[in-house]
Amino acid sequence: MSRPAETLTAVPETEQPATGAGLIIGARRDAPAAAQEVLVLDYGGQYSQLIARRVRDCGVFSELLPHHTPLSEIEARKPRGIVLSGGPASVYADGAPPLDRGLLELGVPVMGICYGMQLLVRELGGRVEEAEVGEFGRSDLHVAGDGGRLLAGLPAEQTCWMSHRDTVFEPPPGFTALASSTASPVAAVEDTARGIYGIQFHPEVVHTPYGEEVLIRFLTEICGCDRSWSAASIVEEQVRRIREQVGEGNVICGLSGGVDSSVAALLVHRAIGDQLTCVFVDHGLMRKEEGEQVVSTFRDTFKVPLVAVDAEERFLEKLKGLTDPEAKRKAIGAEFIRVFEEEATKLAEADPAHPGADAARFLVQGTLYSDVIESGGGTGAATIKSHHNVGGLPDDLQFDLVEPLRALFKDEVRAVGAELGLPERLVWRQPFPGPGLAIRVVGGEATKERLDVLREADHILQDEIRRAGLYRELWQSFCVLPDVRTVGVQGDERTYGYVVVVRAVTSDDAMTADWARLPYDLLETIASRMINELREVNRVVLDITSKPPGTIEWE
Repeated sequence: MSRPAETLTAVPETEQPATGAGLIIGARRDAPAAAQEVLVLDYGGQYSQLIARRVRDCGVFSELLPHHTPLSEIEARKPRGIVLSGGPASVYADGAPPLDRGLLELGVPVMGICYGMQLLVRELGGRVEEAEVGEFGRSDLHVAGDGGRLLAGLPAEQTCWMSHRDTVFEPPPGFTALASSTASPVAAVEDTARGIYGIQFHPEVVHTPYGEEVLIRFLTEICGCDRSWSAASIVEEQVRRIREQVGEGNVICGLSGGVDSSVAALLVHRAIGDQLTCVFVDHGLMRKEEGEQVVSTFRDTFKVPLVAVDAEERFLEKLKGLTDPEAKRKAIGAEFIRVFEEEATKLAEADPAHPGADAARFLVQGTLYSDVIESGGGTGAATIKSHHNVGGLPDDLQFDLVEPLRALFKDEVRAVGAELGLPERLVWRQPFPGPGLAIRVVGGEATKERLDVLREADHILQDEIRRAGLYRELWQSFCVLPDVRTVGVQGDERTYGYVVVVRAVTSDDAMTADWARLPYDLLETIASRMINELREVNRVVLDITSKPPGTIEWE
């Protein structure tokens, strides 16, 4: 969930923690046999990914799986517990996602949330019906008696977040009703003998104040997890997995300088050393001075084998005539792969003594879990946009992919980066799209002239954001250059210049985001600098759209 809307106040960057201390993270599903795992089965709810995310926040490895995952696969994972997510369907409707009764025979605790609770209740003989009044948003929760095993010790009166129209009116035989709410006679149930629990409210969202306590109670006291998953754990596990996948083969990594590709590169380098060659492609679509920073950090500081490629002209040629953002993404993604293939061939033809003498067979990608979800590669999610690391790859890809971050959210990646010793400036660098500034030139062709204007505007924005001490308070801050010109007056003369859009958002994991309440005097300074320093710009506007309904990027 994104942060509550509030005006941001400056905090000096030097006073903010430089490491990922306190961030407890998860990893890929093929964790060590000793790992304690709680599975979240997705029934299509809007918060399904967030449930798995919050379980990880509690220090327990978790992964989201489709509700129809075969029972044999679930059993083979030996989970400590299972969570059934919410969903948009009515449990009594034709075609509603069903419950596999075998889940209740695995001998591990099961907890249903919202639709998941209703599914358990109806399947086991309780009564679920459509209520006269739906319950959406904040609601008052009344805990009965001592709260049972699941809600023990929590306040008798509290608020929670609801999102349902169907309601449980009677619990199944053998179950105890633990709570009620404004419109739900039965808002939580448990059968401790069978290890089955249900809550109508959503503990995973920040609007349920005691939601984390409920999750921790389920994970620790009921499932017996010890909350030991950490950044150090993921580094150790991914190093092992990378070595197993790659063996003696050589690997090529497209290094952009963002935290995702940087952490992926360092993980692979720790695992296989000089079998890795990083390729930094200067496609002319990066932010100002970023290229020099990337080369210096990896080649000089970390001593990672690095090839720098000046490819601005060939990328601009590929972008000629393209105005559709998806077309830009795919063109840039395909050209990236062509560059990688060319560099792999060059390495194979080089001196046999060179670490990359054998053609690279593997390609490292900094793909994140949010990329996979938005690209429709998750559990039945719709494709919102094809990400450079997911949907923008050509069909004739000549590499096997190494994706050590594919199951991680952004702040989890930052924790791993801190564990690996990545400099603070890179660890906390704001997200930047793989296609770069090209997809921030909206509605028009990404020409060199427009890219340069956008690059300078973005540099002014970042400079002022950092000067105000707000850089790490923001999830992302950037400029957009629409294909629009407006009339202005400068020096008593008519101008016809570009409009620059300032976009700044707060978020926890990019699944939702709210527009940042930047101070007015800061906005005034940013706009004044852009208009005074950039002759091509005569108007600056602010985007105040949240996600949803918008996306963070414009394209």
